[in-house]
Amino acid sequence: MTLLLNTLLIGLGVITFIQLIYYVFIFGKFSFAKPQVPSPKKLPVSVIVCAKNEAENIKKYIALLLSQNYPAYELVLIDDASSDETRDLFEAIAKQHDFVKLVKVDNNEAFWGNKKYALTLGIKAAKNEYLLFTDADCYPQSQNWIAEMTAHFSATKTIVLGYGAYDKIKNSFLNKIIRFETLLTATQYFAWAKAGKPYMGVGRNLAYKKEEFFRVRGFMDHMQVRSGDDDLFINQAATGSNTNICFSEAGFTYSMPKTRFKEWFNQKRRHVSTAKLYKPFDKFQLGLFFISQFLFLVLAVLLLAFQFQWMIVTGIIAFRYIFAWLSLGFAAGKLKEKDVMYWFPFIEIFLIFTQINVFITNIFSKPVHWK
Repeated sequence: MTLLLNTLLIGLGVITFIQLIYYVFIFGKFSFAKPQVPSPKKLPVSVIVCAKNEAENIKKYIALLLSQNYPAYELVLIDDASSDETRDLFEAIAKQHDFVKLVKVDNNEAFWGNKKYALTLGIKAAKNEYLLFTDADCYPQSQNWIAEMTAHFSATKTIVLGYGAYDKIKNSFLNKIIRFETLLTATQYFAWAKAGKPYMGVGRNLAYKKEEFFRVRGFMDHMQVRSGDDDLFINQAATGSNTNICFSEAGFTYSMPKTRFKEWFNQKRRHVSTAKLYKPFDKFQLGLFFISQFLFLVLAVLLLAFQFQWMIVTGIIAFRYIFAWLSLGFAAGKLKEKDVMYWFPFIEIFLIFTQINVFITNIFSKPVHWK
């Protein structure tokens, strides 16, 4: 028994070292990065919004997209075969503003219900080379959103990853869980981008040159996968040399998060279903991080339960939570999510077991995608 417990203690030390590498040396590339001060570019840009039955959100947020403080942009509104009044609203907006272009998408038997097909039509219709994407249920944090995102383009940087935040809801623990996971995900993809290994972005706030879209044949290599118009595309097209990040507050977008656990759980299932199509290294690093989180928790609980070398075990646990808390805390400060860090240990444990549940559920049934 002593030999087994010693082995578990060594394992806890190894796992903690792996976590240290992730939180400090990888995530730290973003967490401890200096504030950004980019030069405004004022590049002609096409803002692309794809909507399917989003009439209520369009009414709430369209004014923020129409009033951006930017001299040269067009707004491409894509109606993806909506059955509500989305198309009527878009038509009225296009008539009132000459910089608005409407793309009407009807159901296509080969691509029925596929958002990537609708986005492809919108991208081809866009007149500008620089493209900036958000969703119909999102709104920019400021009137300088376009200016902030496009400022990070350069002669070599043709892809810009932004932050898509969620609104805060008072007295909602689920809201804290969702925003913490969003913070952790952004910390990961920002950090890996700064490390020269970008692997994903979010369609709520993403920009790239049209040439990057056509260079990888758009979404053709994963058109059969309903989701992934953002992360699978970035996983294929982004490199260390062509990708930049934008984490200035004026460049954020916001959207209303799920308010029921089941809806959020199903959303996570869709997100996880695309990760299996990432490049081998990206699947490895994401898998190793999750496994190290899970094993740290399991080994720590086992060793404490047996009260084996409890002082050493307690010291290792404290060390791990200190460096993880510091790393994510600095990232949370950059992304204006500091309040979720007060709940860090509890949310992390909850997310670990939720992730396991998602993996198991996806094995036995397929998640529902864009309809």
